[in-house]
Amino acid sequence: MKVIGIIGAMPSELADIRKTLVGAAVVKHSGFEFYINTFDGKLVVNACCGVAKVNASVCTQVMIDHFNVDAIINTGVAGGMDTAVKVCDIVVSNEVLPHDLELRFLDNYPPYNSIFKADQKLMDTACEVCDEFGYAKHIGRIVSGESFISSSEVKKQICDKFSPLAVDMESSAIGHCAFMNEVPFLSLRCISDNADDEGEMSFDEFEKIAAKRVAEIVLEMIKRI
Repeated sequence: MKVIGIIGAMPSELADIRKTLVGAAVVKHSGFEFYINTFDGKLVVNACCGVAKVNASVCTQVMIDHFNVDAIINTGVAGGMDTAVKVCDIVVSNEVLPHDLELRFLDNYPPYNSIFKADQKLMDTACEVCDEFGYAKHIGRIVSGESFISSSEVKKQICDKFSPLAVDMESSAIGHCAFMNEVPFLSLRCISDNADDEGEMSFDEFEKIAAKRVAEIVLEMIKRI
C-alpha cells in the first residue's frame, strides 16, 4: 500500500496525527481540506469529514476520486456498547453498518449489501499494534447513526437489535463508500464513553485521551502496511 487515507470526524480526532505529520501540503476539494504528507515512504492523506454519515460519505468519495488511496482508516472515538468494552479500550471493526436504517433497503437495492466488512490485513495490523502497545482491544461490529447516543434506553434498543461493540456517527458511511469503490477499509475507535445516561459527561472527560491513543496506533499501522 502506497497511499493511505485517514478520516476523522472532528479536528480533535486528527490533532495528534497532524502533530506528527508536520509540514503538510493542504488542498481543498468539495469543502474538505486534505492534509498530504509523506511518512515512512508512503503518501498519507488525512481529512476531517465532519460529524454524521452524509459528511463522512462525501469526504470518503472525494478522497478516493482525487487521491486514489489504497486503503482508508477511519480513526476516532466512539461509545461503548458491550459490557466487556471499557472506556479507553480500542475497538477494531470487523464490520460496520447503520443502526438507524432498515437494512433491507440496502440489501434489496444498490449496493445490495448492508453490512460492510473491514479489510483483514488492516484488522490484523491494528491488533498487532494494540498488543505491542499494551492496549486492550476488541474485534467486532461498529454501528453508526445520526445521533449521539447518551440514553441507556436507546443503547439497549440498539444492542438488542445489532449486538455491536461500539457506536458512532460515521463508520458505516465510510465503510459503505469504501465497499462501493472496492477500497480496503478499517474503522479503529477508542472508547470515550459508554453511550448511556452519563455519556456526555464521560465523553468530555475522555475524548482527548481516547483520540491520542487511537492516533498512536494509526501512525504505527502506517509503517507496517
